[in-house]
Amino acid sequence: MYVKRRRNTPPTAPAEEVEGQLEGRNALAEALRSGRTIDKVFIASGETDRALQRLAAQAKEAGAVVVPVDRRKLDAMSVTHAHQGVITLAAAHEYATVDDILEEAAQRGENALLVICDELTDPHNLGAILRSAECAGAHGVIIPKRRSVGLTATVAKASAGAVEYMKVARVSNINNVITELKEKGVWIFGTAAEGSIPMYQADLTGPTAIVIGNEGVGMSQLVQKNCDVTVNIPMKGRISSLNASAAASILLYEAVRQRLNG
Repeated sequence: MYVKRRRNTPPTAPAEEVEGQLEGRNALAEALRSGRTIDKVFIASGETDRALQRLAAQAKEAGAVVVPVDRRKLDAMSVTHAHQGVITLAAAHEYATVDDILEEAAQRGENALLVICDELTDPHNLGAILRSAECAGAHGVIIPKRRSVGLTATVAKASAGAVEYMKVARVSNINNVITELKEKGVWIFGTAAEGSIPMYQADLTGPTAIVIGNEGVGMSQLVQKNCDVTVNIPMKGRISSLNASAAASILLYEAVRQRLNG
């Protein structure tokens, strides 16, 4: 049935992803804990939750402006639709360099463990990969500047705070970076359903970069060609593939297992 829209009630435009916008209490707490610069905190007017009030007080002590606003304004600003009564505007994330990531590994006295995302477009996937990478002790994640999601509010929320601790390098050309990493002794392992060996046969104890392909088409042909090895995750069920973040988690923790047992 056709329903005529009332006059003077234009549809609400969807909020745009903004780098530096953080949504929810955990995102604000992790930003404060990591020392990230916070410019402004919008908090729902009349909010009496003590934990949220403490966070707002900490943000004010850190130099942020705390602004009580109507919850409907928060709803309009939100891109995650799960702001929990607080939206934070923080300084945009500073991207690391690939050298910064390798230096992080050197400072820890560990063989490098990186994730390279080949044109991931789903912010939830990138956020989940950041979360798994941080939990697994990886040293950094590399993403391309074009045809890829950046560090947006949705990514930050999906990462459960990991975005505050994980180094992320945003590079112009993934294949050039792969070449540079190889020259520095890092082995490149691409993930693909038709990978040449099962992941359990891959030696992930040395300097390692795990390549995760695009959600729809996987790795590009050139990226796949430039990998040292392509690995597959054994599939025992009826569905023949995993999403990008699940595949990344499995490979990361296989690397953790091998390194603990090595």
